[in-house]
Amino acid sequence: MSGTTVLLELAPQAGAPILQPATPTAAPSATATATAVAAAPVAQGVWRQGLVAALAWLLLGALTWWWPNKEIGFSDWAYTTEFSVLTAAVAVLLAALALAGERAGRVLRWLRPAGAWLIAAPALLAVWEVLTAKLGVLPPPFFAPPQSLLEVYLDDSARLGLSVAHSLRLLVHGIVIGSVVGFITGVWVGWSRVAGYWVHPLLRFLGPVPASALLPLAFFFAPSSYSAAVFLVALATFFPVAVLTWSGVANVSKSYYDVARTLGASEWFLVLRVAIPAALPQVFVGLFMGLGASFSVLITAEMMGVKAGLGWYLQWAQGWAAYSNMYGALLVMAVLCSGLITLLFTVRDRLLGWQKGTVKW
Repeated sequence: MSGTTVLLELAPQAGAPILQPATPTAAPSATATATAVAAAPVAQGVWRQGLVAALAWLLLGALTWWWPNKEIGFSDWAYTTEFSVLTAAVAVLLAALALAGERAGRVLRWLRPAGAWLIAAPALLAVWEVLTAKLGVLPPPFFAPPQSLLEVYLDDSARLGLSVAHSLRLLVHGIVIGSVVGFITGVWVGWSRVAGYWVHPLLRFLGPVPASALLPLAFFFAPSSYSAAVFLVALATFFPVAVLTWSGVANVSKSYYDVARTLGASEWFLVLRVAIPAALPQVFVGLFMGLGASFSVLITAEMMGVKAGLGWYLQWAQGWAAYSNMYGALLVMAVLCSGLITLLFTVRDRLLGWQKGTVKW
């Protein structure tokens, strides 16, 4: 018998074994191999979107460097050269990460979702630069180019940093006090019928009143301007936390309580181990809302009597027509609020990881 391999197959009609030569397996061609390799994920491929972003930042730096500024009523915008060098450095860094690919590790995994924003940001900055420093369509001092923010952060870093520290201290004190009192009040109103009867109408009546409207009363009764500002921030945080905590506790399924009572649970166990954990998603929604409300009240509170803070800094910048400083402070405030929200999201994900299957995230 020849060297051809044979297979034993069962004939469907006769049922007798038939010897047939097996079809030889063809060796994969070079074209098929190349196609499979191209289709497979490349472990160390180039991040193309990062290269486009690097090119966009490099073009922004070239535009800032080579296009002279339009002089309007003063010598020139400071830190123009430094701004162009900074954008070029960002371009080099993005290009290095893009060429490194997956070898960049965690940094690239963190930056990859923001690839579109890394392209859009230099485009928006270029439009801003052209309309202000290059063409003067948006006149100073009401409008300033991007390099003016760099001037603020470098030349006025001490005053701005002190204001950020004071605002953070005020926010922490006000948010913690308002959140704790609001949480306790919400649990009390949601659990107790007596509290629901007497306290709930007060929340519905006084809650919609803006905290800033109580500014004169706060400064009259508070022993100092700082304590008055803390009270206003705490009040702005208290209402959404209290209302949403009450809603979460009141809407817990009665079957949870029935099962726990069947197993011999006490009233305190029902509150601490059943009602509060089930209401935590609503509590975090109230915390998010209270955080946003506290920032809006912060500016008003710090404009009255305090000696430092972002609200005070904004009022000082507006009084001296230093609009660049005002824009710089607003940008710092946006970054600060975004950072606190991200931190709150992280805490929520850690505490409510056991509810991911039942709660919309």
